[in-house]
Amino acid sequence: MTLKSQLAQDSIAARKARDETRKAALESILVAIKQREVDERKDLSDGEVLALIEKLLKQRRESIAAFEQGGRAELAAREKAEADVLAAYLPQQLSDAEVGTEVADAIKAAGASGPQDMGKVMAILKPRLAGRADMGKVSAAVKARLAG
Repeated sequence: MTLKSQLAQDSIAARKARDETRKAALESILVAIKQREVDERKDLSDGEVLALIEKLLKQRRESIAAFEQGGRAELAAREKAEADVLAAYLPQQLSDAEVGTEVADAIKAAGASGPQDMGKVMAILKPRLAGRADMGKVSAAVKARLAG
């Protein structure tokens, strides 16, 4: 079963169970998938669906921060609940040590010697770590390794 069909089935189950938070989160990802498929005129692979889920999670985290800063706790709580639903569809996240090992391996594989080689290293890491690590943190780790 593909991730897209799993999301669709879970959305139907959430509707039947009248779970509004779960329904809203799943519908948002299904709409994003459909929009991207129409734009690109192709079916998305599981990897592309995972990347979309990560993108939506990043948007949710930014919204949570903005709502908390604006004193809108109820909206922040709703966004957190929806983010938790979406995060459940991502694979197990790597620990900081595992990310560090992957970064070191990629630097070695790319033959990187300084900050100018960051693009080469990230090009190696992006497909390896997609859905398994926050790419912002990975980027920061690469930058720190290459600068130091």
